[in-house]
Amino acid sequence: MPINRTAPEPTIARLAIYVRTLRLARVEGVETLSSADIEARTGINSGQVRKDLSYFGEFGKPGLGYAVLPLYQRLARIMRLDREQTVMIVGAGNMGTALAGYSGLHESGFRLAAIYDNNFSKIGWRIWDLEILDIERMPDLNATMGVRIGIITTPATAAQPVADQLVRSGVRVILNFAPTRVATPRDVIVRNVDLTQELQILCFYLPESLLSEDAV
Repeated sequence: MPINRTAPEPTIARLAIYVRTLRLARVEGVETLSSADIEARTGINSGQVRKDLSYFGEFGKPGLGYAVLPLYQRLARIMRLDREQTVMIVGAGNMGTALAGYSGLHESGFRLAAIYDNNFSKIGWRIWDLEILDIERMPDLNATMGVRIGIITTPATAAQPVADQLVRSGVRVILNFAPTRVATPRDVIVRNVDLTQELQILCFYLPESLLSEDAV
């Protein structure tokens, strides 16, 4: 059965949450979950859960809920998480180093295949078990590696040239942590994560009573 690739982006984002929730339920030994159970675990309304899943077929049985393992396997296949996905990081600074050591990547089915930088004082050094590679070598090296997911952890000024190099090297999806937007061809998908912007947004919601009276 063909997989629907036209579902709304918010639905796809929630599917990732469902996959993680089902994976944890499996670890706990839970065999079935209702949409209400999923709501309790995720905070996503049970009606929304059922609507999201309906984009991809019929799941579960009324009154019985969803069998955890088959639903996990089906959603993992929809999200292309039923196989190991390789990723590369560009930027061997603090954030790149932290991501390279993040155990959650492996636990979620991702393998870090390479880390690149353009700083000759870093190239050749190792981060965890990977050698830092010269970004100029990326197109040739990735012709063999075949990595299609790139993560940018560079300063803003380097982000666009890095994105261009990733595209030239065959990367089709990019997670951009640089505090700027990058332009890519239409067939290359970019998701931007700006940590500073997220903190600024959170500041808007700070209770007035917690702020200093001297603040301007």
